[in-house]
Amino acid sequence: MSDAVNDQAIDAEAKIWATDNPPSAKWPLYTRGNVGEVFPEVVLPFTWDLIGQAAEDGWREAFVRMGLVAVGDFDDDEPMTILSVFGGYCYINASYVRMLGVRAPGGDVATIDQTFFGGSDAPAYVERDGDKNRRASLKLAATVLRLLNTKDLPALRADKVKADRFASKYPSAAADGTPASDQQLLDYCRSFPPFFQSLFARHIENTFSDALVSGALIDLVTKAGKDELLVSILGGIGDVESAAPAEAMWELSRLERDDPSWERDFASFISRFGSRGPNEWDLGSDPWDFRPEMAKAAIDAMRPVADDRSPMEHQRALVEARDAAVAEVRSALHRVDRFQFDKALAATIVFSQARERSKTTVIAAIHAVRRAQQALHERAAARGGVQERWKSCLLNVDDFTAYLVDPEAHIDLIEQRAALHGRLSTLTAPFIVEGVVPPIDSWETAASPAGVVAVGDVLEGIPGCPGLAQGRARVVLDPADPRGLGPGDVLIAPITDPSWTPLFLAAEAVIVNVGAVMSHAVIVSRELGIPCVVSVAGATSAIPDGALVEVDGNTGSVRVLEMP
Repeated sequence: MSDAVNDQAIDAEAKIWATDNPPSAKWPLYTRGNVGEVFPEVVLPFTWDLIGQAAEDGWREAFVRMGLVAVGDFDDDEPMTILSVFGGYCYINASYVRMLGVRAPGGDVATIDQTFFGGSDAPAYVERDGDKNRRASLKLAATVLRLLNTKDLPALRADKVKADRFASKYPSAAADGTPASDQQLLDYCRSFPPFFQSLFARHIENTFSDALVSGALIDLVTKAGKDELLVSILGGIGDVESAAPAEAMWELSRLERDDPSWERDFASFISRFGSRGPNEWDLGSDPWDFRPEMAKAAIDAMRPVADDRSPMEHQRALVEARDAAVAEVRSALHRVDRFQFDKALAATIVFSQARERSKTTVIAAIHAVRRAQQALHERAAARGGVQERWKSCLLNVDDFTAYLVDPEAHIDLIEQRAALHGRLSTLTAPFIVEGVVPPIDSWETAASPAGVVAVGDVLEGIPGCPGLAQGRARVVLDPADPRGLGPGDVLIAPITDPSWTPLFLAAEAVIVNVGAVMSHAVIVSRELGIPCVVSVAGATSAIPDGALVEVDGNTGSVRVLEMP
């Protein structure tokens, strides 16, 4: 399809992509920060039609439980406010998330921006009538007190049981071998949104609870005059589920492919972690279960790495550094502050782990629905439908239902959307949208080069995991193609999700274009002990492949030592 035809379609629909909604009039500031890791690519209509509104409603539910929401915050004519899609790309409403910094006792907007969105050119916060709300502040204060006393979260175990039960209800063949009907599989998919909403609400509540208690921890570290120790204190907490696949892959990488136990152990890995992979929140994406060769490529990238760089060795080093940092901060605090520091630290560990655990549960449930969609897709493909599974996700749920009856009648619509999807995928969505979505002819192409660095240049980002490392830059744009990444290399990535995690262990350090204190790359690098710097704008295009760089995970700086 030509660009002219694309633009005509855009004008006819009065929106760029089928999932788009208009920006909020009351809360106009949006960012790709943080959510770009969850939905890094153009959101497919089947996915967003099924879970988009449930995600919004679950997010609001979590904020209500925490006490953030005030009367009048949301307008009835704006069903999508916290989450939105512009030009096919998902955005978080920064205007509203900033209210956590405005309404939470002791909070501030700058900290919220840095925690969730990282560095950006977002406009400064300007207070408006109604932003401050005494009732919400009192509720949030009570929430913080409750969170600081939290030692266990049994609801997470209950959610996992529910997710396992949901997966067990997948419509399989009857006792006589008769396969489940199309309607049974569709009903299974359609039953998902309410369950997803409850799981997602829990995940959001854990995420922002982590922000609140870690904010209290940061305040006490600052009070002790030990800001430089914060990164070490937050590292090596253990039991972070996003790091678990990489740790399991490491063990597999120690086995030769011709080892008799290799295939058995790899099958066990896929059984446990098969729901993970690139763009794993989107039903149209293929996780390791569907494309095990991606996992094998990551395992092979680890093979040349020496045994003494195992996750366990990294973890031991991180724990030692963390214990020393904690002791130093405690010694600098008065007795009462030490008591509060201990509580804040314990709660931060609980909710950091909870955030990743609740995400794992959501992804497992999503994959159960993906399996149903895959089965339906294969039936439609056999009746003349599209062969690529992701293309069948270019239809919303109702259109997909009709497509199953008459696949050929929907081919033109699917191919039209596939062409537009291809065009949007070559563009870089604006990091910030304020009130008006810029026309796509003003968006930069994904291949647009940034200014190329020179020897001696220092790029600044946000420190993710402590440590100093040197290595040759290896620019990787697709986790399924690590491009020979190995010992002595520094991984430079545009953004990361769990499919990238195994590559961390093959690298000396990690640099990411975007990210914030609570981004995936930071959380995982801290668990694996890999020096990491995020929010290094344009790193994948500014730093040439093969350049020698020095990464300082303590300060967030990247120095160019030698050009290739």
